Amino acid sequence: MLCFERRLPSDTPADLEMAFTFEQRERSRLRFPLPDGREAAFLIERGAPLVEGERLGTAEGLVLAIQAKPELLMEVRTSDPLTLVRAAYHLGNRHVRLEIGAHWLRLPPDYVLRDMLMRLGVEVFEVTAPYQPESGAYGGGHHHSHSHHEGDEFHSKPRLHHFGGSQ
Repeated sequence: MLCFERRLPSDTPADLEMAFTFEQRERSRLRFPLPDGREAAFLIERGAPLVEGERLGTAEGLVLAIQAKPELLMEVRTSDPLTLVRAAYHLGNRHVRLEIGAHWLRLPPDYVLRDMLMRLGVEVFEVTAPYQPESGAYGGGHHHSHSHHEGDEFHSKPRLHHFGGSQ
C-alpha cells in the first residue's frame, strides 16, 4: 500500500489528482483505491483538513494533488446582508461548519436547519459544489508560534486573574 504521509508545497508537480469529500479530507487517516487499482492511504497529522490544491507525497516520491469533490449542500442566500449575518450567527451558535461566500453560506443538508433558516427569512437552495468550510478562529491548519525569540511561547507574559478575596 502506498502511504501519503508528507504535506508538500502546493506548486509541487503532481503525479495524480484525486477528489475527496470534505468528510474524507478532514480525516487524518483514510484508505482509498488509486485509479489504477492499487491501495493507498493518507496518514497525516490531526487537526488540519486537506484543502483543494494541496499536495501529499509518499516516501517513494509519488505526489498526489488533492481536489475537493463536489457534494450536495444547502446554499443560503438573501438580498439583505444583515439577515445573512443573522443566519450565520444562528448556525454558528449551533456549531455548524460553514463555507462563507460574499453573498452566501454553504452547509451540509439538514432539514431542521433548513426550517430554522427559512423562518429567519433567507432562501435555501440545494447545490452541488466542492465544500471547504471555515476552519474556525481557534483551529485548523495554522499551527505555529508567532514568537520571534527562541523558546518564547507568548508575546507578553500570561496573567492569572484573581477575582474577589485576597491572595
